[in-house]
Amino acid sequence: MSDATAPAWSAYSFAVLKVVPHPHLGIGVPVGVLLHARTKDFLGIQLLVDADELKARCVVRDLELLGRYLEGIRAICEGVADAGPVALAPPSERFHWLTAPRSDVIQSGPVHAGLCLNPAEALAELFAVHVRGEEVRSEPRIS
Repeated sequence: MSDATAPAWSAYSFAVLKVVPHPHLGIGVPVGVLLHARTKDFLGIQLLVDADELKARCVVRDLELLGRYLEGIRAICEGVADAGPVALAPPSERFHWLTAPRSDVIQSGPVHAGLCLNPAEALAELFAVHVRGEEVRSEPRIS
């Protein structure tokens, strides 16, 4: 394959979102993944949204409230206009705001880097590995 037809690898950053029922303990359950690939103008999120699965994984008192918080995070990530001023920021600012350290019930893990050909596929793979616990490797990457 010549350089002209070589696939275009893109750098990305990602973080695993976790539910931390007792923030003072810092023990969390992974419930989603955020991925930002600046050169591809991609910011994506994949979350657990099934109430039964959330209930089985997370010991929280109000699952409905947790679901609303997760949907709020999704709206900010996707830049939904009525999700507040942060949602109107450029994708890189939204990613950094969503992954900023906080002492809350929903927290971001550390930001990691990787390389991919397709950010949407990388997001799905990272969700499968880090949230679902599956062993999937569709392409080599650094993470």
